[in-house]
Amino acid sequence: MPILIKSKYVKSGLAIVLAMTGLLTACGDKKETTPAQGDAKETDKYASLPKEISISMFDRGRVPAEEGTYENNRWTGWINDNSGIKVNWVPVPRNTAQQKLNVLIAADEAPDLIWEYDRNYIALLAAQGAIQPIDSYIEKYSTSYKKYLSEHPELKPFVTIDGKMYAVSSKRGIDTIANQGMWIRKDWLDKLGLAMPRTDEELLNVAKAFVEKDPDGNGKNDTVGFAFNSQFKSYPAAMFASRPDTWYVDNGKMQLGRLSDRYLDTLAMSKKMYDGGMVDKEYITDKNYQRERQLWVTGKAGIYLGSWHLDSEYRDLKQNVPNAQPVPLESVTTKYGKFGLLQEAPASMLIAFGKNMKNPKAAVEFLDWMLDKGWFTVKFGIEGTHYKKANGSVQAIDGEKNKKELDYAYEYPIVNQWDPKPDDIVKMAASDPLSQEYAKLKALGLETAMKNNFRRDIPYAPSFPELSQFLAEFTPKADEIDNKVIMGGPQFTPEWGAAELLKEWKRLNGESVWKQVKEWYDKNKDSLKQ
Repeated sequence: MPILIKSKYVKSGLAIVLAMTGLLTACGDKKETTPAQGDAKETDKYASLPKEISISMFDRGRVPAEEGTYENNRWTGWINDNSGIKVNWVPVPRNTAQQKLNVLIAADEAPDLIWEYDRNYIALLAAQGAIQPIDSYIEKYSTSYKKYLSEHPELKPFVTIDGKMYAVSSKRGIDTIANQGMWIRKDWLDKLGLAMPRTDEELLNVAKAFVEKDPDGNGKNDTVGFAFNSQFKSYPAAMFASRPDTWYVDNGKMQLGRLSDRYLDTLAMSKKMYDGGMVDKEYITDKNYQRERQLWVTGKAGIYLGSWHLDSEYRDLKQNVPNAQPVPLESVTTKYGKFGLLQEAPASMLIAFGKNMKNPKAAVEFLDWMLDKGWFTVKFGIEGTHYKKANGSVQAIDGEKNKKELDYAYEYPIVNQWDPKPDDIVKMAASDPLSQEYAKLKALGLETAMKNNFRRDIPYAPSFPELSQFLAEFTPKADEIDNKVIMGGPQFTPEWGAAELLKEWKRLNGESVWKQVKEWYDKNKDSLKQ
């Protein structure tokens, strides 16, 4: 699979990295940089310490047995050999990562670098004193990351807590900022003489036609309008700017999406989708969405509410229904305007320094090295083994080999500069017709997903104990109310649901908690500007 080496980061160093003979295969340059100040080594209390750090790592169970473990494999060895830093990786189970890290912190056994995607968790650790401010370390010891952060000021709200820098992060590429996407069977539209839907009403009308007008032509009533790979109500919620767990600012006041006036429309549209048979009536029992996937890949669903890319869902659909023509579907217009589907915040993982870290200088040196050049090899592998260079791009030599030897390593580059463009996707794809066909659609899917801005009024959510407790009790009850509205029949109207949500909010002392939310917003609103 060719991977184009082309982005603004190439100009700032990647091209040089790739041009250096043997860099990716000869394990890099291990020489230490001489301190700029004459006697810095004598006065710096960290200079004489061993260059050794520990870093947390999500254990996702993806390391093949023949490759080793998350602690010890070809890439942990390569990193140690090339970074000049001995890194000890501390895996924590992905699904219970925060609980495991909390146990390690309580026992004073936490790794030096702790990372999470959840900013609220990092903020909680800062409030508890489990991590430390790092402004002075970055200022004194960093060159690459300090420059990178100045070039990406959009990251600063995410790494700053109470006016101090508590983490480092790198910018997501647009392929990881884009999240949700919709796909529609163009061949079904053409067969039924329907236009591409542009509004929420048109979307429902098309989905209804897919249910009632036998688009697959088998003479049976066996098709649905929508299949999905996550909660389907989250798609109307994005269109109506009322995602349940997203905070919005309306008329200078913060409100949770689930309690906004617009959420009434989310419930109404979701109920119409269910009552109209546009979604599988048994969806609530499909916990891992495998039945939903089957509806799509076997050609029984006309619209797929999923990710901006299809990957295996595309190949499986084409294998089962060779004439199927899935194409990206843009987010539709509602009475509130046009908003994009879910897009992630620009910051990737947030890496914090534990309070007991022995050598922050070594940690900063490691981050600079990874950002400069380490990330590229850990992402794409060794030249001549995992990829070859051709015409300004790199091309995978053996996809199956890379799947075994490379795919599990994607979170070791805790900071990186990978930022592909949509047209790179086609150049990255294998040359066989099916891969090229899908690559063009995938590029279009990325463009479509990023065409309309997801409404994100603040870069991150408030976090304090009373709010966390409120949400822990409110969210499951609110989910029950939503499900009653969607599936419970005509007596459970969207208006009934909105009233019940408000009752639950009051019962859980929401008014008092929301006063604290207001105080948090008033205190932080200047730093929340994006």
